[in-house]
Amino acid sequence: MNMEVVPRPPQAAGPGPARILVVDDATVVRLYYRHLLEAEGYAVEEAANGVEGLEKALAGRFDLCVVDVNMPLMDGYRFLEKLRAAPATRRLPALVTTTQSAETDRAAALVAGADGFLVKPVPGDLLAVHVAALLGRAAR
Repeated sequence: MNMEVVPRPPQAAGPGPARILVVDDATVVRLYYRHLLEAEGYAVEEAANGVEGLEKALAGRFDLCVVDVNMPLMDGYRFLEKLRAAPATRRLPALVTTTQSAETDRAAALVAGADGFLVKPVPGDLLAVHVAALLGRAAR
């Protein structure tokens, strides 16, 4: 039996398309994710490190964060811990994308508060499926 995963359409907590915050220090990765996610109908905002990402997450209304681990000023684990500690963002879904592929890295991301974990380079279709799944979960 061949099963195909069909992403759910973008769902936002408010009116308009779902808003996604991409937090990654690599400009090319942010642009790649922006291109993929906007093609799926999402509104995308970017942050170049964990400090900027946390400021934007706390100040804005987002439906999902896509977060790198290795970043200057504040790494992805610390970003997630602070995101989970703030009442306004405690339940905001977060997908970690990183080059770190060991099971200990996956465990550390989940302990810090990640809802999903993907190893870079992330194929576009895989990113789209995970984002749609997390937004579906957040919409419940």
